[in-house]
Formats: sequence, C-alpha cells, structure tokens
Amino acid sequence: MNVLFLNPPFFDNFSRSQRSPAVTKSGTLYYPIWLSLAAGVLMKEGFNVCLVDAVAQRINNKNLIKKIKEFNPKLLVVDTSTPSIYNDINIAAECKKNVPNCFVVLVGPHVSVLAEETLENNMEIDALARGEYDYTIRDLAVVIKKRKMLESVEGLSFRRGMKIIHNPQRSKIQNLDALPFVSRVYKQFLDVKKYFFAAANYPEVQIFTARGCPFNCFFCVYPQVMHGNAYRVRSPDNVVEEFDFIARNFPSVKEVVIEDDTFTVDQRRVESICDKLIKKKNRLFWNANVRADLDIGLMRKMKEAGCRLVITGFESGEQKILNNIGKGITIEQSEEFFQNARKAKLLVHAALMAGNPGEDKKTLEKTFSLAKKGFPDTVQFFPLIVYPGTKAFQWAQKNNFLKTVDYQQWVTKEGLHNCLVDLPDISAQDMVNWCNDSRRKYYLNLKYIFYKIFQMVRYPREIKRTVKAGLKFSKHLLTFKK
Repeated sequence: MNVLFLNPPFFDNFSRSQRSPAVTKSGTLYYPIWLSLAAGVLMKEGFNVCLVDAVAQRINNKNLIKKIKEFNPKLLVVDTSTPSIYNDINIAAECKKNVPNCFVVLVGPHVSVLAEETLENNMEIDALARGEYDYTIRDLAVVIKKRKMLESVEGLSFRRGMKIIHNPQRSKIQNLDALPFVSRVYKQFLDVKKYFFAAANYPEVQIFTARGCPFNCFFCVYPQVMHGNAYRVRSPDNVVEEFDFIARNFPSVKEVVIEDDTFTVDQRRVESICDKLIKKKNRLFWNANVRADLDIGLMRKMKEAGCRLVITGFESGEQKILNNIGKGITIEQSEEFFQNARKAKLLVHAALMAGNPGEDKKTLEKTFSLAKKGFPDTVQFFPLIVYPGTKAFQWAQKNNFLKTVDYQQWVTKEGLHNCLVDLPDISAQDMVNWCNDSRRKYYLNLKYIFYKIFQMVRYPREIKRTVKAGLKFSKHLLTFKK
C-alpha cells in the first residue's frame, strides 16, 4: 500500500517543524523531522512510502498534484502548523479531490489541540492524528490496508458521516530505541544541502535523542502539546550509532543538530553519550538545546566529544519574569553559564524574549544588558508568540491580550514571525520594535563585527555558515522601518 507523507507548499523557507513556525530572518530551514520519523516507522513496517518536502524542493501546488496522482497513495499524511493551517487544509482537500480514494490525515501541534475545529473546516479532510503520531499513523495504515474499523486507532480523530469521533488518547512512546534513525529517512528522500541551520556548520543534519521536557516554561509548544512533560530518552549506544551512520552516509555533513527540547535533562546520560563519542573518535561537530544550569565539567566533556555550540533559552534579564513563566533558573545562573561556556570554549546561541508576564520597557533593558554582558556568538530577540494548547495562549486569551485568533495573522505577509499580544505596559508593536532595535545594536556593534572577523580567520570552518546567514540576515538588520 502506498503512503505519502507531505510537507505542503507555503512560503519559501517556511519551517513547520521549528518550535515557532515561520520564515526566519537568518534563512534557517528545518528538516521535516517528525514527519520523517513517522515515515520511517511505516517503511519499517513494509509500506511503500514517499516523503515529499514541497517547501525545500520548491514544488508548487500544480506540480504537487501531478506528483500525488502519479504515486496514487491510499493514505496521505499532511503536516500542519498554526500560521499555515488554512493553507494546509486547502492543499490537503485539493489532493483528496484529485485522488478520491486516498484517506487524508493531518498531523502537528495545531490540529492536536483544535481537532474539532480543524475537521469542521473542510469536509474533504478524513482525519487527524493527535500528539505523537508515529504509531497512530502506523496503526491507521494497517486499518486502511485491512479494511478494519477506525475506532481501534488510538490518538485518531475522524469523520463518520456528519459525526466527528475522537478516539482515546494514545500513550507516549516509551522505547525510543525502537524508532528508526531519522537520518535513514533523510538519506532516501531528502537533499541535505537544501536545509540550513544558522547556528550550525553547513550542511547539517537534525536528529532527536529524547522526547518530552520535565520543565514548565509556559510558552513552549512541544512539551505541552506533542511530547508531554514525561522525559523519555534514547540509549547512549543508540544515539552514538546514529552519529556513526551519519558520518558514514553523509560525507558532506559537518554538524549534527540535536533537536531535543532539553538535551541536558539527565546530565549523567549526556556524559555517557560524550564518552562513547570520544571513544568512537567522532568526526562530527554537534550542537544542542541546554539549560543555564549546565555544569562546567560537563561543558568541557561535551566540547571534547565534538560539541561546538549550545543553544540556551535565557528568555529574560529580569528574575520576576523568569519566575512568572516557570523557567526555573536565576539571573546568576545565566551569567555564570556565559562565563563557563567561554572557559569550556563552547559557542553560545542565546534565546531572549519580549512580552512575557510582567514585561515593561525597564525589564526589556535588563534583558538586552544580559545579552550584552554575556556576549554570545549569536542571539535571537524574539517577541512572545502564543500557540493554541500552551499556557501562554490561555493566559493571553483570558486577559484579552490576544489581538486575533485568525491564525494566518501569526506570520506577516512575507511569512515572518508576527506578534499579536498587547500587554498593559507594552504593545505588540513595541515588542517588535525592541527586537529589531536590539538586533541592530547587538550585531552592528564594532566589537561584535571584529569578533566575527577574527573568528572566521581563526576558524575557516565558520565562514560558510556565517556568510550564508549574514547575507540573509543583513537585509533585516539594515531595514530601519518600524
């Protein structure tokens, strides 16, 4: 039976798989990682699978329909996101009209939360898979193939005539080692040179080593909607085996991006992974999302194992805001983290936000001061963007801070992130202005410019990613309109 997994067309370089879907100013384009993992599960089960990333491959609607007709799938799995949801539903419906015998199912965080609303939007959509969908899609494919009842598929919401039925929620996957390497799926269907991560050496590959996050940041989508707060991990041996697979099968790849929400939850496990990578003489650089409570000893071990950069959500320079959002770190930890990373010779990508509860212009000044003092290799200044299913969305709605629930407004007409939260002391436009101004002040500072020049001279491997990201980013840095 033919099964097609689709990342549908939208804006060029639009990343559905990133935590805040949009076109990024740096040109970053994420792999369709979760869609690819589900495709790998069905390949392992013996289904004839095709994975189409229409965004990366620049496939328009007309050519997409032609491709789907040729493949003639019995099951079509369509990825979605909040900003693109209306577009995604329309494309899925158009596919259904052209291949009437195909069963169309939508996946992703947005439809997981708004199942009823999504299915009521268009009668051509047959079903959607809520939450972690790897095994939901597997079970659905088996049911369709054997012509059994959809009611047996946990995690599925579907249409039975005019009635919408929500099957019981599926339990989270516990044995992550049983899942295929996502890099095997990339090798069969995707071109690594079409993807880019601004903080990583190019080309790169994105993988995961764990799911879920035990921390409670109120804005974070994947732990609240998809993977939960129960932390589940792949074994160190399994992770290192995938590194080895990538090294052998992708000779052009320079770096592995570990896409866990928080790679360093279990620091002893990270140490074990590092020890095994060192023993294997791992050739690949890598980076990961970590917390500001990371121990300097482990930082040094990570560096020895090939870690080049750590990505850390500092969020704010004001302690009361960190407390308000359940971050669980202190300003002192953030400042110490910058110092320790420098001692361990790890680069830092710092994530900082505007618009969390308690924000005003004075707290934003403290946030910029934290970035200036820490002096990370790269930094993102990001307005709060709230997504259905998160505490942040509920908070914004309850307090009448959210300007609209027209989801296409979640991005601008160019596909860039759009802020839709007006706070009592700071408007959405104020937040956007602050982010734009902070970027310019940080990146156009002579100290930073000379640092980057020196870095590229000393480490030529950094030239490609710096120039590639810089060329994309410069048009936004040099735009002074507000």
